[in-house]
Amino acid sequence: MNMASRVRAEVVTRWKTRGFERVLNRDTGSLDQRFGPAEAAVMRQEMRDEYRSLLPQIPYIGGRRNPWSSNLAAAVWALAVHRVVVRHGGGAQDTGKVADDYARNTVARIPRPLRRQLLRPRKARAQRMAVRSQQRRYADDWVVDFVDGSGEPFHFGLDVTECAIVKFLHVQGADELAPWMCAPDYVFFQGAGVGMARTKTLAWGCDRCDFRLNFNGGTAAPWPPEFAERTCGHPAAPDIR
Repeated sequence: MNMASRVRAEVVTRWKTRGFERVLNRDTGSLDQRFGPAEAAVMRQEMRDEYRSLLPQIPYIGGRRNPWSSNLAAAVWALAVHRVVVRHGGGAQDTGKVADDYARNTVARIPRPLRRQLLRPRKARAQRMAVRSQQRRYADDWVVDFVDGSGEPFHFGLDVTECAIVKFLHVQGADELAPWMCAPDYVFFQGAGVGMARTKTLAWGCDRCDFRLNFNGGTAAPWPPEFAERTCGHPAAPDIR
């Protein structure tokens, strides 16, 4: 690596690390409640170190030319948090709470009159992204099928048959974290004022993630998540005691 490349890499590393530090400072208050302020402060420093160690391992899926790159970046943040949480005796739900707080705080910072404009998915854009994904330029990227709807019961949908987050977490040995990375989708669609239904996700081992969007509906985003996708679209088994 020549000098220019090293300088450029260091600038990118600093820029990404600053972004992660903003997440730690803004969205990890639940760690103080779960582990106590003193231990949480130690954990945040460990998370910074963990994140920097993960940066060289992030798959390239097109950079800024791929709008979904930011989703993968959030999963890397979550993995850095998760590894430290586990070392301190926590689990995936603790990391999921951080991801949920990140999503809710992100939505809350957008003025309410602008949320629909900034967060609402666009049909034409979704179609273009699905077509682009079918080219499979990057092995670690998403692959998505566009599903056109008539407006009843949904306007359009996306069938995700390959997920960059699921693939990345699997390589990193953190499959248990994947469902918790899907849950904030409900928060963002709630903020957008869009109805989102989903009965399957790859994170639960299903054959796809079946997003169905209705612009006349709304989305519930409870904490903890309901994980309706756990059964992959099949009726839940009765609770026999």
